[in-house]
Amino acid sequence: MTSRALAVTFLALCGLGASACGAAASTSAAGATDAVPQTAEMRSVAPPAASTSARAATAGTPSPAKPLAGKVIVIDPGHNGGNYRHPEVINKKVNVLTEWKPCDTTGTSTNDGYSEAAFTWDVANRMVKLLRAKGATVKLTRGSDTSVGPCITQRAAIGNRAHANAAVSIHADGAPASGRGFHIIMPKKINGPVDPVVGPSRKLGLALRDAYKSGTGMPYSTYLGKDALDYRSDLGGLNLSTVPKVFIETGNMRNPTDAAKLKDPSFRQRIAVSLTEGLQKYLG
Repeated sequence: MTSRALAVTFLALCGLGASACGAAASTSAAGATDAVPQTAEMRSVAPPAASTSARAATAGTPSPAKPLAGKVIVIDPGHNGGNYRHPEVINKKVNVLTEWKPCDTTGTSTNDGYSEAAFTWDVANRMVKLLRAKGATVKLTRGSDTSVGPCITQRAAIGNRAHANAAVSIHADGAPASGRGFHIIMPKKINGPVDPVVGPSRKLGLALRDAYKSGTGMPYSTYLGKDALDYRSDLGGLNLSTVPKVFIETGNMRNPTDAAKLKDPSFRQRIAVSLTEGLQKYLG
């Protein structure tokens, strides 16, 4: 075929597939290697120019801070599962400033043997997960439910050393079976280290009381305190605290109605959620 005929044939082919020829020509002109055609599927997932620009503009924006980021919370699960095995340790007297009291006690239990120590350990660990998920640094006053103590003086010292923003001691009561409900125990001024945090402790106690009542439906104590509030000056865990701290008696283990709730894992989760919300409200 003559060169003129070849040229005519080439032009005719380009006329049938102009887009392909155009792409080849432009690629060659640009000095590129292989051009990959964009399929309809690829185009459907490729972001438009405006979306790409918006993402670029926000790429360096930090994610929102967790609500309890930077806060230190100490959870004190009352008693310990091994206390009853070592009376020589827990019966040793310690100075709580207003009197001398045993280092610790065994705690109470339901009539069928579910111990307060096991209950408080379970609730405390549920709270740890929830609080850490919200960004808090959380410390426990004991590391298991099989050991002994620590003494009430040491429990206060753990919160003090941590410079906790809030501390709460988890308990369940062993009151007469006719009484039921929960109450918060708050410190009094004793001319001691707790005096500067009596006010903040009251605010903490009110936040926990309201959240606990709302979240669990447990009634105010029918046998102690007023509106679920009790003030004491004989508890070493409060007297020796230099950080805002309260105790909560979450229910009466000797009352059948309360005991049934406290033994229920789903209710213990409600307790943990409610107390976590109360701490978050207090810490703002």
